Amino acid sequence: TSAYSSPAKSLGDPGITPLSPSHIAKDSDADDAVEQLFLVVVAIDFGTTSSGYAYSFTKEPECIHVMRRWEGGDPGVSNQKTPTTILLTPERKFHSFGYAARDFYHDLDPTESKHWLYFEKFKMKLHTTSNLTMETDLTAANGKKVKALEIFAYALQFFKEQALKELSDQGGSDFENTEVRWVITVPAIWKQPAKQFMRQAAYKAGMASPENPEQLIIALEPEAASIYCRKLRLHQMIDLSSRAPVNGYSPSDTVGTGFTQAKEHIRRNRQSRTFLVENVIGEIWSELEEGDRYIVVDSGGGTVDITVHQIRLPEGHLKELYKATGGPYGSLGVDYEFEKLLCKIFGEDFIEQFKIKRPAAWVDLMIAFESRKRAAAPDRTNPLNITLPFSFIDYYKKFRGHSVEHALRKSNVDFVKWSSQGMLRMSPDAMNALFKPTIDQIVQHLSDVFDKPEVTNVKFLFLVGGFAESPLLQQAVQSAFGSRCRVIIPQDVGLTILKGAVLFGLDPAVIKVRRSPLTYGVGVLNRFVEGKHPPEKLLIKDGTRWCTDVFDKFISADQSVALGETVTRSYTPAKPSQLVIVINIYSSEQDNVSFITESGVKKCGTLRLDLTGTDASVPNRREIKTLMQFGDTEIKAMAIDVATSKSVKVGIDFLNY
Repeated sequence: TSAYSSPAKSLGDPGITPLSPSHIAKDSDADDAVEQLFLVVVAIDFGTTSSGYAYSFTKEPECIHVMRRWEGGDPGVSNQKTPTTILLTPERKFHSFGYAARDFYHDLDPTESKHWLYFEKFKMKLHTTSNLTMETDLTAANGKKVKALEIFAYALQFFKEQALKELSDQGGSDFENTEVRWVITVPAIWKQPAKQFMRQAAYKAGMASPENPEQLIIALEPEAASIYCRKLRLHQMIDLSSRAPVNGYSPSDTVGTGFTQAKEHIRRNRQSRTFLVENVIGEIWSELEEGDRYIVVDSGGGTVDITVHQIRLPEGHLKELYKATGGPYGSLGVDYEFEKLLCKIFGEDFIEQFKIKRPAAWVDLMIAFESRKRAAAPDRTNPLNITLPFSFIDYYKKFRGHSVEHALRKSNVDFVKWSSQGMLRMSPDAMNALFKPTIDQIVQHLSDVFDKPEVTNVKFLFLVGGFAESPLLQQAVQSAFGSRCRVIIPQDVGLTILKGAVLFGLDPAVIKVRRSPLTYGVGVLNRFVEGKHPPEKLLIKDGTRWCTDVFDKFISADQSVALGETVTRSYTPAKPSQLVIVINIYSSEQDNVSFITESGVKKCGTLRLDLTGTDASVPNRREIKTLMQFGDTEIKAMAIDVATSKSVKVGIDFLNY
């Protein structure tokens, strides 16, 4: 909107004006609901490439149980989590999730499979869609579109049912949803609409409801990781920068072999899916002192999320020092490079067609690539073989009229060869080249964060998330930052977030201070001041000169907010006789916003306070208190008419405006 089309003028809405002075109330527990008692906390790590859940009974919080093993795992990939893939029938009904969805889809005849709707890696859509709404679509492998909200709700419902079933089997009696507190993790760098979208999908899946929102916590992935890292004992991690033996292996073993041995060591000690989290602060944590800073780098399939935390003693609460940053630099970037390489060898036109005509074989090829991708390491010397599905070889011959082998010979990609067993042979250098763009972006982004003034004196860097399992990424981070801080990788690094999310659900108060991702305020009228206010904002009502569209700020982007903190402002109706008071809430990514008409300012809530029928003996300057309470990922707003204590509440809504 241009500065001239003033929303306030067109509405003829008399609006509100600040009662000075406004103040901030530090009142965190005024109307907290009575804490509900849940028997169990179930956390769901809904990842871009793989997902899983874990749980803990509130009576024995030191035991975290990771979900039971899934049927149908892949060679070379551990099954502690399941692929984030979902299959709908041709009638668009939920069919299956995870390995089951993938394998069923794969076994369908091509003539049939084109009617089924298969989705994978769809979580990225929430990060990349700039104007996300409840209506946003996702595209299935066969090109058909389905509402994203439905897919997410189906996926969450699947996890809800699996978890409740496992809990019921274990306890021998039916477990009710009401006895569970759910925690769903999302990337910290997601914008508010995406975080709200997850909550809506969970309501649709029946995990919680708008009437009972406390039953669901939306946790930020790096925060969950941070909480878990506090509990680490030395034997539960690998310190890349240590010169002392870790787990009894001397560092003269290269990182790679040290890792495999450490992994073996864990595997032997870990027949069970239950992890004991000792109720202590881990040794590494005890080295941290008041005010110490550490960075959590959460590198997953889709995004990399970087958060800087500071420790606050005595309880060791966490304070977020620098607002979460990152971007789409997850391990998907490596898959994308592989696809580009295939396009270079076989032609983009062929790859496009192959994906559409043989979607199941394409999925197969990417699975074969996935297991080789996990075998890439800095010190590897022998080539990596990727099996090409028969239908790839067959379809290529039909499409081009010559063989795959011929294509490789003439494609001048010299480090990829054809092996007689029907495989693509990649030299380690070729594989490392596929990782390079993504790893370079992560290292670059981390360098930028390290250069920020808030980020001096970082003691530790915790590398977590599924992509952190990659020795190539580990080595790159260690060689770039090992001189500035200690680089620490928890064992079972892919489950770090899941376990931290359970701990968070058991004790949500552990995160004390966050940075607000946006600036929030309300639209008000101010007395018009010549020379200070732009003339086009002048509105004359009943002889009073007002400046319209003023953005009255509650909190600025990047300002520290304590969880549960309430910010209060007092307003009065611009026109004393006014009986319906409408307060519009706006947000912006910019720090300094003067008017609600500036670009980037979005409306994200409306409070309608109807005062008709209230006693007429109200003072002539009626005070309307407006409060905003900053919660986990929700922000609640409330308006109260002080004279009559009539009030109205609303949750900030980024999806429906």
